[in-house]
Amino acid sequence: MKCTSTRFGLFEVRDESVLTFPSGLLGFPEQQRYVILDHDTEAPFKWLQSVEEPALAFVILDPALFHPGYQIDVPADALAEIRAGEQEDLSLVVILTIPSDDPGRITANLRGPLVISHKAKIGKQLVLSEEFPTRHPLFPVSGPAMSETPEAGLIADCKV
Repeated sequence: MKCTSTRFGLFEVRDESVLTFPSGLLGFPEQQRYVILDHDTEAPFKWLQSVEEPALAFVILDPALFHPGYQIDVPADALAEIRAGEQEDLSLVVILTIPSDDPGRITANLRGPLVISHKAKIGKQLVLSEEFPTRHPLFPVSGPAMSETPEAGLIADCKV
């Protein structure tokens, strides 16, 4: 299928790579079909591009890359909605906010992660409790005030 993006122009997408978010994403309930595109650089960032709305795209990242201790419980109804099978089939990503005036102040929405079943090609945005910030800094200010500094060796995980 041919898709158009304001960021990437015209590009071809295989039908089997399209992900469906039946509930949409927060603020965009009517946009339900997306594709994950690689970023142009060596950076681990990816784009979640709407295949229906050329101007709608989100920068996403695996939270294990910057917050190894991030763990969530995925509710049973969410697992049923995305037709989740094995945990190995699931991926967890978060949406980033990159301020145009200071790209070094990137933040991640840890309260609204996306859980994706790659086998079913279905995803869902979760809304977690307030203990998870919506603007977690990717590059925190150094110093002892960082209480959210993760311990090395842990991995981001979603509990099924």
